[in-house]
Amino acid sequence: MITVTSPTPPIRRVRLTYVDHLIKQPVVYELGRQFKVVTNVRRADVQENVGWIILEMDGEEDEIERALDWVRSLGIRIDSVVGDVVEG
Repeated sequence: MITVTSPTPPIRRVRLTYVDHLIKQPVVYELGRQFKVVTNVRRADVQENVGWIILEMDGEEDEIERALDWVRSLGIRIDSVVGDVVEG
């Protein structure tokens, strides 16, 4: 018997950069609630006027794109991240 499995979609890593009026908004929580994506914060730095998060997103590619479009609509900058930022 041969079992065919679909390939696991790659995890997308992005850096979200927030400005002051968005820092207190639960954006990562809303990503997981509104979209079929699993989020994992790999690194973050939040200060009074600016903050950034390195975020892994797992899910179907089209759903990840929908989620990132929503993040962009909030005014959050998105940059791609290559490699594992914690393990080097």
